[in-house]
Amino acid sequence: MTRPDGEGLTDEERYDQGMMVRREVLSDAHVDRAIAGTTELTADFQDFITRVAWGDIWSRPGLDRRSRSVAVLTALIALGHHEELAMHLRAALRNGLTVDEVKEVILQAGLYCGVPAANTAFRIAKDVFAEAE
Repeated sequence: MTRPDGEGLTDEERYDQGMMVRREVLSDAHVDRAIAGTTELTADFQDFITRVAWGDIWSRPGLDRRSRSVAVLTALIALGHHEELAMHLRAALRNGLTVDEVKEVILQAGLYCGVPAANTAFRIAKDVFAEAE
């Protein structure tokens, strides 16, 4: 692997880089469950998100992982993707955000995404942080 942004890498190298980042951000246990659940129907999608989301975008040097987590949390709150929000709340902690910083992200998102979205995000965060303790 020659470039942290994935440019100039083969698909296999992008996949390997993506898998490394995916495991660091989401945890080996999460990725192992996702891979174990792969079927013929979902195999191409698993390959795509590993190469593109993790090997290309999450591997770019322009933002650190903490900043990427803030952006992802905000987007997931705005779009109501609750299952993904729980997963990325765990990832945000792994990426170095504190519970207080996550609280601030949810408050900020509530201002722009709406109180119901923030209310749901706080409920999910409470459950995720309780299981992390």
